Amino acid sequence: MSDVAASPSDLRAIPVDDLTIEQAQAELAVLAAEIARHDALYHQQDRPEITDADYDRLVRRNGAIEARFPELQRSDSPSLRVGAAPAAGFGKVRHAMPMLSLGNAFAPEEVAEFVARVRRFLSLPDNAPLAFEAEPKVDGLSCSLRYEDGRLVLAATRGDGAEGEDVTANVRTIRDVPAELPPPFPAVLEVRGEVYMTRDDFLAMNRARAERDEPPFANPRNAAAGSLRQLDPSITAQRPLCFFGYALGETSERVADTQSGIRRRLKGWGFRLNRPAARLGGVEALLRYYAGIGRRRAALPFDIDGVVYKVDAIDLQERLGFVSRAPRWAIAHKFPAEQAQTRLKAIAIQVGRTGALTPVAELEPVTVGGVVVSRATLHNEDEIARKDIRVGDLVTVQRAGDVIPQVVGVILSQRPHESESFVFPDHCPECGSLAVREPDEAVRRCTGGLICPAQAKERLRHFVSRNAFDIEGLGEKIIEEFRNDGLVRSPADIFTLKDRVKRGEITLVGRPGWKEKSVANLLDAIEERRNAIALHRFIFALGIRHVGEVTAKTLARHYGSLDAWLEGMKAAAREMPKPEWAELRTLKGLGPASVDALRAWFAAPENLETVRFHANAPDLRPETALRNLGIKELKQPAITALVERYGTFAACLDGLRTAFAGAPGDAWTELVNVRDVGAIVAEEIASFFLEDRNLEVIEGLRAAGVRVEDAEVRQAADSPVAGKTVVFTGTLTTMGRNEAKARAEALGAKVAGSVSKKTDYVVAGADAGSKAAKARELGVTVLSEEEWLALAGG
Repeated sequence: MSDVAASPSDLRAIPVDDLTIEQAQAELAVLAAEIARHDALYHQQDRPEITDADYDRLVRRNGAIEARFPELQRSDSPSLRVGAAPAAGFGKVRHAMPMLSLGNAFAPEEVAEFVARVRRFLSLPDNAPLAFEAEPKVDGLSCSLRYEDGRLVLAATRGDGAEGEDVTANVRTIRDVPAELPPPFPAVLEVRGEVYMTRDDFLAMNRARAERDEPPFANPRNAAAGSLRQLDPSITAQRPLCFFGYALGETSERVADTQSGIRRRLKGWGFRLNRPAARLGGVEALLRYYAGIGRRRAALPFDIDGVVYKVDAIDLQERLGFVSRAPRWAIAHKFPAEQAQTRLKAIAIQVGRTGALTPVAELEPVTVGGVVVSRATLHNEDEIARKDIRVGDLVTVQRAGDVIPQVVGVILSQRPHESESFVFPDHCPECGSLAVREPDEAVRRCTGGLICPAQAKERLRHFVSRNAFDIEGLGEKIIEEFRNDGLVRSPADIFTLKDRVKRGEITLVGRPGWKEKSVANLLDAIEERRNAIALHRFIFALGIRHVGEVTAKTLARHYGSLDAWLEGMKAAAREMPKPEWAELRTLKGLGPASVDALRAWFAAPENLETVRFHANAPDLRPETALRNLGIKELKQPAITALVERYGTFAACLDGLRTAFAGAPGDAWTELVNVRDVGAIVAEEIASFFLEDRNLEVIEGLRAAGVRVEDAEVRQAADSPVAGKTVVFTGTLTTMGRNEAKARAEALGAKVAGSVSKKTDYVVAGADAGSKAAKARELGVTVLSEEEWLALAGG
């Protein structure tokens, strides 16, 4: 590996297999922020800055790092979310079934791994038949159409996957969308598909716009998205939009047993289908289809950015289920990226709510893959230094399809003679505070904290953002305006606006753009949120580092209420493991299992006499004393490690007592074991709760009357395991471990990775090890696989 420091976010940085855990953690943080920004640009604003291929490369890099370091998966990981929150201006629609995105494949071996992964999950041998439906991946805007008794009653965009925009009136103007279905049809039917525009229609529309001196659209996808999201449906009606149906959402009854059968039913109901599609078996057949579509790509009347493979059998799809962001039974095989060259005009430094200094490349606008690119995030100083990127350079920008551009490299032969290396600032450009870089991070951060106007501003903007408090009329621009004018300095100030207006301390009416009606609407919207805010939104709004929407929802479901969550977090902060405990757990040659066995042995009163005897035998070698304790988990490498670390047996006893005193408590262990959390996120949460100013923010909100609703816990009706905490261990025979966990969660159970006093059941398969033993020690119920299936209803 090179001695030169590698950028954690550079897509051509050091191989994933060569990353240290610190580099991986830093890069995941950068990737999460960058991908989230581009998600918002693409899904909310219809103005992507980079291509699909570049975006996919970022997501792919993120996934590869998480696959190697699963314990580092962030709560705001791109692998756990879809798209972005819906834009303002349309009513919101909660999807009956989430509209998820797809995982991506780029190389043949990734397609092979997808097929192998499906077989592993289903425990299918290689010679068992497994069919896939393959079809072109249309580059448009995802949309869900809901029919009740055969009549179109609702149309919604994907939005963030759980909640989209109500575009019913606009969709009714699309000629490919039937207003009524010919029978037979189920009472409830949701058709999922893509709103798009053909190339010929797009070119004709742009010619007409040019004749009217109107700006042209960048590409068919942007034109389709912008047309569908017009507040005036009459404008949408003038645009040549089309619709492909390709899947189903909620249905009151099953309409087909296969994906290919669903396509036939969609055609019978009058929907246009994306063609050419094929039912195929095996990796080689899928790759031949991909190559054939690639050759025909330019001749198709619509833009595509790849192909999609779906497991054909619906019963297998149901067994495979979903991960947080995507179905396990489908994948998109994407086409390669496109590149262009442009001039780098400037490097700007932005300061985020956590104080991170992020360099942004400002480019001469250039069209790449049909999208105008003018900015690209450079992630951090390492990337700039490694690529030697300088202002004035001619750079190569890469994108594919319609999302995320990146600066691939510099064309050195075109570098101006007077160019100078970019010097990354060591002070915050906003407040002048020192900007430092911790040894285990690739990001430089402002140390100004809440005195830094950029951080304070970003935290307030985050607080009112769409997935946080989302107060109608109090968007990011307004909150920034109010903050600059001294009206709102902290989150609690938002909820005192009404009283301050009544007392005459401040005036809102008469401010630019503010009349009596708009002020009344704002104050009413604030009251609505004061009276009821979902727990997960409250948690997310606090802006705790690494706690994104997914983790906030998981924490809310796990703890249930604000009081329980606050109590648990404060306790976890008090019960964090001390450095001596962490050192012992990571001592080379020892390991967690030996440490747990040592701790349990020393905690048993009946063993104290043995300890005293060996401690009072000065001539006894420490290796012998440790061996004579009779702890079966204490093998020779562990004994050697203890002696090398502490020396004498007496010193070893003192060191172990100190380490055991610094062991984490139950509240910390519970937090770490919550799904999507882990040690790294737990440390950030604990650090947040150890800071008095953060607790003051929470108490200020409660004092201002903000009422936080208890979390809704979704669980299967009449499920005997709903709300129970389950740990799986050993080899399961009737289904794979992943399928077993997925089914348990679908029944409302909480699946944990380790056994504690709060565990309800341990399901022990063949060759169950220490987890089953610990469960029996703690008195936790241990079930065989057959007993678990009987309890969970098969």
